[in-house]
Amino acid sequence: MLVHGTAAHAHWWDHIAPFLQADGLRVAALSMSGHGDSDWRERYSPDQWAAEVMAVAADAGIAGSPFIIGHSLGGSVAVATARCYGDAVAGIVVIDSPMFEGPPPPEMSTPQMGFGVGRALGYPSREAILARFRLVPEQPALPYLREHVAAWSVTVRENGKWGWKFDQALFAKMAGPPRISAAQAGQARAAGQAGGRAAILRAQHGLMSPGMADRLRAWLGPQTLVAEIPAAAHHVMLDEPLSLVTALRTVLASWTASERRDRTEE
Repeated sequence: MLVHGTAAHAHWWDHIAPFLQADGLRVAALSMSGHGDSDWRERYSPDQWAAEVMAVAADAGIAGSPFIIGHSLGGSVAVATARCYGDAVAGIVVIDSPMFEGPPPPEMSTPQMGFGVGRALGYPSREAILARFRLVPEQPALPYLREHVAAWSVTVRENGKWGWKFDQALFAKMAGPPRISAAQAGQARAAGQAGGRAAILRAQHGLMSPGMADRLRAWLGPQTLVAEIPAAAHHVMLDEPLSLVTALRTVLASWTASERRDRTEE
């Protein structure tokens, strides 16, 4: 299961998923509620998004317990899924999800990051809104990938104007900004998550510092794999997609081989 970040959608994974399917895995990506073409809710929470992840996994026909791969906000949802569903999850991969023990620093706050900011009445044309598309945080990206995710990020509204698909009141509808706490990660480990299978992929120039990755590893357990994607910024699937694919295929191959050995020994 591939889980996107804040204000993103399932199509951020379109160019990643086929490489994982090549390893014989059934792969599905969802747009969480409040994102993409999914409906909006009156309230959002990581636990609700975790329930959506597991529901889509079942509907997509993924046999057995799914691996959950989450980027940014999706990494928080991956941990929440492990915490809520325990050994019904085969493993989690957290990709460049920033970790804060307390409130985020001012420069990482929701308004400063640009979420929820947009023209209330919409834009006059598709071309006009696509010209305003920005990554948050902004970074270099392969042009064709940037254009692809932008094209799936906009919609025409009932008034004929164009707007963004994601719910711009997203964080206002939550009790607080989604983040992984020590207690939540510890509960995920205590729940028997995936026999302890967890991996952290940090972008070299991303939002997750080495200290954050080390702290999350300590929370999830010493068996947690940690790796850095060289030269990548936060939106690693848009600037270093092949490096991300290589890391994911390596992690998943190791876990699936372990599962096969376990079944053989049984």
